[in-house]
Amino acid sequence: MFQWQQYELGVCYYPEQWEESLWREDLRRMKDAGIGTVRVAEFCWVLFEPAEGEFHFDLFDRFLSLCQEEGMKVILGTPTATPPAWLTEAYPEVLNALPDKTLLRHGARRHYNYNSPVYQRFCSRIVEEMAKHFASHPAVIGWQIDNELNCETDEFHSEADDLAFREFLKKHYTTLEDLNRAWGTVVWSGVYTSWDQIFTPRPVLNAGHNPHYLLDYYRFISDSCISFAVMQAEILRKYLKKGDFITTNGLFGNVDNHALTEKALDVYTYDSYPDFALGLDRSPKTSTDLNDRKWSRNLIETRSVCPHFGIMEQQSGAGGWANRMEMPAPRPGQLTLWAMQSVAHGADFISFFRWRTAPYGTEIYWHGILDYDNRDNRKLREVKAFGNLLQKLTPVCGAEHVAAFALLKDYDNEWDAQADVWHKRISSGSEKEIFAASQLHHTPYDIVYLNDDTALSALSRYPVVFYPHPMIMTESRASLLTEYVKNGGTLVVGCRAGLKDANGKAVMMPQPGLLQPLTGTDVQDFTFVSPAEENDPAYPIFHDILTPMEGTAVLARYQTSYYAGEACLTEKKTGKGKTIHLGSAFSRDTVAKLFEHLVILEPFRNVVDAPKDVELLLREKGGKQYLFALNYLAQNQTLHLQKSVYSVFEEKELCGDVTLPPYGIAVYAL
Repeated sequence: MFQWQQYELGVCYYPEQWEESLWREDLRRMKDAGIGTVRVAEFCWVLFEPAEGEFHFDLFDRFLSLCQEEGMKVILGTPTATPPAWLTEAYPEVLNALPDKTLLRHGARRHYNYNSPVYQRFCSRIVEEMAKHFASHPAVIGWQIDNELNCETDEFHSEADDLAFREFLKKHYTTLEDLNRAWGTVVWSGVYTSWDQIFTPRPVLNAGHNPHYLLDYYRFISDSCISFAVMQAEILRKYLKKGDFITTNGLFGNVDNHALTEKALDVYTYDSYPDFALGLDRSPKTSTDLNDRKWSRNLIETRSVCPHFGIMEQQSGAGGWANRMEMPAPRPGQLTLWAMQSVAHGADFISFFRWRTAPYGTEIYWHGILDYDNRDNRKLREVKAFGNLLQKLTPVCGAEHVAAFALLKDYDNEWDAQADVWHKRISSGSEKEIFAASQLHHTPYDIVYLNDDTALSALSRYPVVFYPHPMIMTESRASLLTEYVKNGGTLVVGCRAGLKDANGKAVMMPQPGLLQPLTGTDVQDFTFVSPAEENDPAYPIFHDILTPMEGTAVLARYQTSYYAGEACLTEKKTGKGKTIHLGSAFSRDTVAKLFEHLVILEPFRNVVDAPKDVELLLREKGGKQYLFALNYLAQNQTLHLQKSVYSVFEEKELCGDVTLPPYGIAVYAL
């Protein structure tokens, strides 16, 4: 994997949108602000190929020469997210479609489908021509594949997708008999008697599609997306200079980003817009809501894909399109806070979106560092100041995140939760609450994605792992968890665990299925929490009523409803470790009590006493530790340093009470 050796600043730039007379001045102003890299060209197909088979690279030849003169580095984007009008009009089979097969037409972006052989041929050619022409240029240091794969839509319904979906299923099931059995199509006379009867999801009545069919459809989309990226990566690798990298910018739905990175990329980059976390409600909020701090969940996800990632688009201004979305401008200090939020979670490259706000087009209100008037402003001053802070953090670049526990996830259950609203409500609620408890009680975690080949070493570094609601459970994953527990680990699972097989079908065995030997519990009754009953909010949404088996201890019991007095929290020892079974979804209060019970609560308490509104993260490198403190509120926050530490930004030793200003940040060397 590629890894930045020092912190670097970049910016997204669109030379095609500006008079050429501005280019040199823009590059020099960027350099003065500490920016050394520009990301360009991801939407420029029609400039490179204005007509079929006719290639023109002169505009970007001039721009790259100027970048070389000014000592600026360049990341080039392949322009396949925006096929030109001449292509989509002449070859409509390249277009994506709605479920009713209405084609998505030219005029926006991402209106293509991955599986069209015609589109693959045109994409291969433009990528090859660009790579042959630009890859050897001294200013070019990396390539971005497409732009935000599966953004705007993560479903595809063209005729080419129908054909590719059938081929995908044939490889997995070989026969229709096997497919019908796996999907349980005997229900509602859904049996398929010909492969030609199978399509991507089409409009149906509100009962919805077969969930096992949808699960395979989501797997198919991921496979298609990855194949599309691999196709481009294989072309680029023929021309790459030594040390140059291939990336793409995510994180979007219906794609296995871990497999995407492993098969196609050298490093993963993310687009970070914390303002999205605020939603439409602009009223004052408290730490209970977490506001932009919630964006750290996405950064933890990104770190699970690539521990040392980049940010290809870091929010620098207000966001919004002419037809949707309204976001406030970052308050003074927030631009720095959000960028440091990315750094604290593992970003070694920060590229701001964008250099200057476009005065035309759909993104007319997606503001950059500079505004329409092109004058220096507070955002530019803040970017420059942030660059100076990064220089002080040079020893921290490449440091590893230190976690108190791991949250286990897998794509089978992620996609099953899209097809199964029961699964979705339980899982999404629990993940939000585990994150909230982690943040408010300063108990940071990593995310680890499991597959059937995951090694024990991926889990053994964590004393505790939470696997909240793995409804789909396979024998290989159950075996991995058993080995983890036997070797001294603590596994925490919630309700509905072990309910389904790999196809999303409920298993005909006592719950929690394959996990029962670990939990030592039997679930014979279960229910959603009734809104008509008074229930303990510590145990929300859904209740499995647990019957402890021999050797299983009861830690807590339900207090209300017809199952008052029955077990809701149990513990069973296996080998050197143990399994905690919560017969419910997770609440932040329950999670905090579990942290305390498992002796992982607030691992930094001997260093700092911090209010809940401050995020704390610890990174470690070469035997040295660095504690990040981030204040997300518009008020001062007081930290109490329990012992003398070195303030990296203030360049002095501190102890006792210290103040973080509104949106303030600090890094302490321990």
